[in-house]
Amino acid sequence: MGWESRERGGRYYTRSRKIDGRVVREYMGGGLIGELAARFDEAEREKRKGEVARARLERARIEDLVTPVMELCEVAEVLYRATLVDGGYRRYQGKWRRKREQRA
Repeated sequence: MGWESRERGGRYYTRSRKIDGRVVREYMGGGLIGELAARFDEAEREKRKGEVARARLERARIEDLVTPVMELCEVAEVLYRATLVDGGYRRYQGKWRRKREQRA
């Protein structure tokens, strides 16, 4: 995207877009029309940058909230496993089973 100069025509503004995987340049115009298109594109770029920055901040905020919850889940899992082992259960093929009583 940007301003171009040609030997015969002076300055004009073009916009590049991808269509079906190819980059296609779109002629926007010269003079006032080109200037308006350039300002519009710049405003759109700034808007996208702001949205990306806000998304990064939101993601970081959510990660900060999730970290203590994940630690709490790990502690809870250790406690419930310890409780089951203390209660006489064991893991067999991924399932908790009560240990059999030994016959005398």
